[in-house]
Amino acid sequence: MIPRLTGHAGEATRTAPAGFDRRLIAPMVLGSVLNPINSSMIAVALVPIGIAFGAPPAETVWLVTALYLATAVGQPVIGRLVDMYGPRRLYLAGTGLVGIAGLMGALAPSLGVLIAARVLLGFGTSAAYPAAMRLTRSEAERTGQDSPAGVLTALAVSGQTVAVIGPTLGGLLIGAGGWHLVFTLNVPLSAACLVLGVKWLPRTKTSQRRQSMDLPGMALFAVLLVSLMLFLMGPRPDRWYLPVLTLVAAAVFTVRELRVADPFVDLRVLGGNVPLILTYLRQLLAYTTSYAFLYGYTQWLEQGRGLSASTAGLALLPLSVAALTVSTLTGRREAVRGKLLVGSALQIAGCAALLPVGAGSPVWLLLAVGVLLGIPQGLLGLAGQTALYRQADPERIGSAAGLLRTFMYLGALGASAATAAFFPHRADTGGLHGLALFMLAGSALLLAITLPDRSLARLTPQPRQTSGKA
Repeated sequence: MIPRLTGHAGEATRTAPAGFDRRLIAPMVLGSVLNPINSSMIAVALVPIGIAFGAPPAETVWLVTALYLATAVGQPVIGRLVDMYGPRRLYLAGTGLVGIAGLMGALAPSLGVLIAARVLLGFGTSAAYPAAMRLTRSEAERTGQDSPAGVLTALAVSGQTVAVIGPTLGGLLIGAGGWHLVFTLNVPLSAACLVLGVKWLPRTKTSQRRQSMDLPGMALFAVLLVSLMLFLMGPRPDRWYLPVLTLVAAAVFTVRELRVADPFVDLRVLGGNVPLILTYLRQLLAYTTSYAFLYGYTQWLEQGRGLSASTAGLALLPLSVAALTVSTLTGRREAVRGKLLVGSALQIAGCAALLPVGAGSPVWLLLAVGVLLGIPQGLLGLAGQTALYRQADPERIGSAAGLLRTFMYLGALGASAATAAFFPHRADTGGLHGLALFMLAGSALLLAITLPDRSLARLTPQPRQTSGKA
């Protein structure tokens, strides 16, 4: 095949193969797993960190919340910057910040510093996924062919795999050298991303058109999310001002985004794209259940069942295997609607299976619950990412992908709020059963909004012709 030059949307001219440039896959995948690995490893570290700093679950849960608040805000903001300026510089800046945050966390002298490190991790890990989706779309337009399903599958499977093996890996690291290693791991991962990014990611040409950033829109979006989640983390009458602030910020944000010429979130386009809105909603529901299980069940295994952190991590290994197997077997076929229906139904079954679990439950039952809830993790993540890729405006794929991750992290924030509510002092069996009912309701709603959505059946791969844009 004759090599040709890249050139979509101002991206750098460089020699690339006629087909999808598979040299991009390694930095794309490695960067995209930074957030899931930090999201999942912390699950088994919450109890040891709480013991180290004398903090109850209601305080250590901020290690989860801090990362997701930063990421929920950072993903669409950085995704928009990726669309405007190309993926390379945002990828390198973000992955570099991950290494700094890892060192900060490993050396943290207090819980407050540790939470600050998690905030930096949230912002640092926000760049790679929008960059990967932008690169995937750019390659499709450069080659005039639809990007291979294997590329999207690699992104989804890698993130899901790392997310589900994270507790096991975290448990092993804690057993080997304490909870500090959970943060230290970010340093070599960051270094690897920087090396691969510098070597393979295309440079971006300086655009002749002046780029504009909707900074007020970004600020209003941040205020909206932060005030909402601060209230959800501790809903009390004396915090009445937080939901009021959320509503005011949402109203002003909506008015501004509808009037500004180049909005941060184009509500006019988004409002007319009902299938994409439903995809975001499904993402929220699916990951609320997924993360509620990850954080709640793991803490219960340690406190309610009496397992060590490393043993609790190993107990979730069947979940990892089930998710990886399902993702690998189904990744080549898009089948978005089928995956969503089967995944949501199995999530309902898995949540129901938690109700008879207790402190005296046999090990085989604990492992079986993990397998049952691992299968939907392998299906729902793939389906949501594929649906987003097909439904979003190609020119805003970075910000659309960032917003998809925002809804995923809103689910994680909702899950951490629910975990704090059901486990106010310790992760006991009664709290686990209450959390299971909460998860069951969300999974049922996920199935209810998927069943009537016939637009999912019409999502098929469509080769894109080279745009001809400079």
